Amino acid sequence: MEENLVPSPGKPEEEGLVYNLYYWLQTLALAVVVIVLLFTFVGRISRVEGGSMLNTLHEGDLLLLQSIGYTPKTGDVVVLNKTTDETVSLLGGEAIVKRVIATEGQTVFIDYNTSTVYIDGEPLEEPYLWEAMEFRSGPYSGQTPFVVPEGSIFVMGDNRNGSTDSRNELLGTVDTGYVLGKAVCILFPFSDIGFL
Repeated sequence: MEENLVPSPGKPEEEGLVYNLYYWLQTLALAVVVIVLLFTFVGRISRVEGGSMLNTLHEGDLLLLQSIGYTPKTGDVVVLNKTTDETVSLLGGEAIVKRVIATEGQTVFIDYNTSTVYIDGEPLEEPYLWEAMEFRSGPYSGQTPFVVPEGSIFVMGDNRNGSTDSRNELLGTVDTGYVLGKAVCILFPFSDIGFL
């Protein structure tokens, strides 16, 4: 008596479906792992909170950051994670977005009469400013000239009159270890999308 070697109808299709499903799940899992690794080690995504970077950035803008191999340079827009005890209440414990004005060893001088920032005696060209700077009175008003310490950066917001930045003793200069990365582009909202 011969055995029936003909496969029952429907089985090959079911096996093909299972194989395809398994293949796509593997591909999806690999894609998720690659994305997580990229955003952990190469780049990050951060959201803008507040109006200290007007008119360059707006509340809620979603930024793509370059993290790996980045060294802060004057003019870069950076995201900082300086949430130490002194700054938590001031900054709400959130990562903050500021512009690098000077790096270690550079001398910062702010002339509030002309709303001009000088770095090592040279005026800084700042077409991105929201409005002219006003002098702030108080126990610390960003006295200058000021030499940026080693391993630190001096940062300011583009909206100088609405920014808590290195001129404020509660933030001061920022250790480069607090820099999460350089803002490369705006991802969202789509009306603001573009490179910085």
